[in-house]
Amino acid sequence: MFNQENAGESVAIALLAVFAVGMTTAMADESKFNKTHPRRHEVNHRLNNQNKRIHREVKEGEMSKGEAAKLHKEDRQIRQEERNMASQNGGHITKQEQRTLNSQENAVSKKIGK
Repeated sequence: MFNQENAGESVAIALLAVFAVGMTTAMADESKFNKTHPRRHEVNHRLNNQNKRIHREVKEGEMSKGEAAKLHKEDRQIRQEERNMASQNGGHITKQEQRTLNSQENAVSKKIGK
């Protein structure tokens, strides 16, 4: 027999199930883009460092805003490539991918402070 007491239990169970699915999805998304993985952290730390160096060069008048914009664009492309690589590898990047990204970062780094 169906009554209001059973209806309340059914709603509570349904809400709990929806909450559990939402939490599982959120946890999967977090692990998918786990920036604390050592190789990802190293690549992203370098990108952040380069960003600071570019800003400092502009502030000190050693680089034009146009030059800085080009370098920032290159760094954004590297960061996006890193994210794409990680999304294909369960939130991680391989050693070879790290080497590839580091090589790209080295090319940008050489353009800073010329």
